[in-house]
Amino acid sequence: MSSRFLDTTNLVIMTRHVAFNAILALGMLLVILNGGIDLSVGSTVGLSGMVAGYLLKGWEIPGTHQVAYPSVWVVILVGCLVGMLVGVVNGILVAKLNVAPFIATLGMMYAVRGLAELVGNGQTFTQLFGQKALGNTGFVSTLHDNVLGLPFPIWVMIVLTVLCSLYLTRTPFGRWLYASGSNERAAALSGVPVKRVQVRIYVLAGLCAGIVGLLLTADLSAAVPEGGSGYELNAIAAVVIGGAALSGGRGTVRGTIIGAFVIGFLVDGLVLIGVSVFWQEVIKGAVIIVAVVVDQAQQRLQKRRTAKQVSGPGSSPAAPAARSESTVMTRA
Repeated sequence: MSSRFLDTTNLVIMTRHVAFNAILALGMLLVILNGGIDLSVGSTVGLSGMVAGYLLKGWEIPGTHQVAYPSVWVVILVGCLVGMLVGVVNGILVAKLNVAPFIATLGMMYAVRGLAELVGNGQTFTQLFGQKALGNTGFVSTLHDNVLGLPFPIWVMIVLTVLCSLYLTRTPFGRWLYASGSNERAAALSGVPVKRVQVRIYVLAGLCAGIVGLLLTADLSAAVPEGGSGYELNAIAAVVIGGAALSGGRGTVRGTIIGAFVIGFLVDGLVLIGVSVFWQEVIKGAVIIVAVVVDQAQQRLQKRRTAKQVSGPGSSPAAPAARSESTVMTRA
């Protein structure tokens, strides 16, 4: 409906917007594969960005009157560590203290957002370009500019997508994650370190949120306490549209990235054709519901086909159950 939609420049701009949600969704995928949820990633984006802005503006060393201006790479490292620290707390609450993931991360969502407000005392850090004399320049240009014709966030999305895919399909951790998400008790009895897997996935989700916080801060050239607000819902939506099961054990990196592109391109396309912001939310919600309904219908259809193949054309419906019961009694 818009002649500008498939324009190369517009596609790059839309993909840049998608990159933020896609990176968050990769971390959310790991959590959902385990049957959990992380509602704190949006707040973590804001906290990571505020810490980066605070350091770039100058960190007053406690007990002295001196102000330190860390280099760009130190700021980036600290921003990532902030996200990982939030993930560690989430992992401990869920894995060690057995707090329900929804409750644990809901509480952390409010707590972390409050910390983001405290870092800047409710204020926004602007003009984060630094000064050459202080040695803290390059933050915005490093994370905002184009590299080989593509914006830096897109490259980060591509690299993290490849790493996450390899991590899930080529390492023991990936097998542990799918196993523990499908059946936690069976996985534990099989020797899978379930608790360690839970802590690690929340740390990785926090790392992804920290990276997005840095990229968003560089993109805005400002650190905003409300940065990342609502991002957790878009990340969950991308994972769900991509075919992952909220109960855990099913989902792919490819599906998650496709889900992120569906949401991002849909919203940007609606903007191009002049659809009201209010209707955009309605349409996005409808797309999520339809995607889940269709996916569940496909899963039920697949289960029926599998059941028919197992039972065979000449066997009665009760035969599989009888064989199963006989097998169980023989093993006992």
